Amino acid sequence: MNTHHHVHRVVLIDDSENDNFFHEIALRKAGFGGEVRIFESGESALDFLLQDQVSVPTIVFLDINMPGMNGFDVARALGDRLQPQAELQLCMLTSSAWSVDKATAESIGIIQHYLVKPLTADMAAGLIAPLCAASR
Repeated sequence: MNTHHHVHRVVLIDDSENDNFFHEIALRKAGFGGEVRIFESGESALDFLLQDQVSVPTIVFLDINMPGMNGFDVARALGDRLQPQAELQLCMLTSSAWSVDKATAESIGIIQHYLVKPLTADMAAGLIAPLCAASR
């Protein structure tokens, strides 16, 4: 039986088209060859994730400051309503280095990492590689 799991999908949730573009490049430079899904609103990303229920091992990079539903709202809704079917890692990826935002992220159980933009290839590799190694 093959129990090898690795990250199949990365979900980028950010209202900045430029940030999403450059973050996808960083993921590819880090060696990620899987699916990248991009959402420019918290609402559309939440709809997708709740419908999909994390059907494959997934890392989500979530911005805080977005119009409509902000990143904290999305994370709280996922924490309350998501029943992941596969491994999920949720990372706040934001331009905010404010201690209040970091503390808020730490208070939401589903959030595992707090990263300050931009996502670099080294940062991405550091998150993706341990998941692949841990599940071998």
